[in-house]
Amino acid sequence: MLIRLAVLISALLIVASFGAYIFTRDQRYLRFAWQVVRFIVFALLVFGALYLLERFGLVAWRVLL
Repeated sequence: MLIRLAVLISALLIVASFGAYIFTRDQRYLRFAWQVVRFIVFALLVFGALYLLERFGLVAWRVLL
């Protein structure tokens, strides 16, 4: 649920910053949108790695015991 909320908020931020760029033609809004995209991709990769570690790592640990 927390990941869905983060993705929703970041999508709203990206749409809002592109809208602000369209109205003002200021490049800082595009930079902000790019930073949000990079952050959410990084966060999703971290959560994905933790999920895979928990899913497959703990299963393998149970097999060994």
